[in-house]
Amino acid sequence: MSAEEPSSPAIDAAEAAGIGYRLVHHGHVTSADEAAQKRGIGIGQLAKTLVVRVDEDRYVLVLVPGDAGMDYKKLRSHLGVRRLSMPDPDEAFRATGYRRGTITPLGSGRPAILDTRLLSHAEISLGAGVPEWAIHLDPADLVEAFDVTVGDVARDAAEGDAAR
Repeated sequence: MSAEEPSSPAIDAAEAAGIGYRLVHHGHVTSADEAAQKRGIGIGQLAKTLVVRVDEDRYVLVLVPGDAGMDYKKLRSHLGVRRLSMPDPDEAFRATGYRRGTITPLGSGRPAILDTRLLSHAEISLGAGVPEWAIHLDPADLVEAFDVTVGDVARDAAEGDAAR
């Protein structure tokens, strides 16, 4: 590897769960397409992790493919709620312990929802809790070992923001 492997609560959580994973150093990236390319995966294997506020102190992490966005209507239906909001970066950090670009359900202490499309891959890539690194793992292991449920919560990027 080009850089010394880091440590983080996310990596510690993966290790403690006993699941197979690999760390990938991807360096600085400025887009999902660039992140996927540098991680050596397809854009559909990139799991974007979004922090969503359900109530005042209730947050959920939503993992959607890199070529998709979150569908608010589907997510509200999945959670059985009428309102959702996206916290600013500082609030997301307080809720997860991770900065934007490193957010992951691993070690966050928050429940997560994995979009069904991500289960179609043998390996997905998500934040490792530290900048410039990713964890690659089997999405089935993520669901089995952590507080992660599966749901149809993504929309195609071509749908734009109409899915609010």
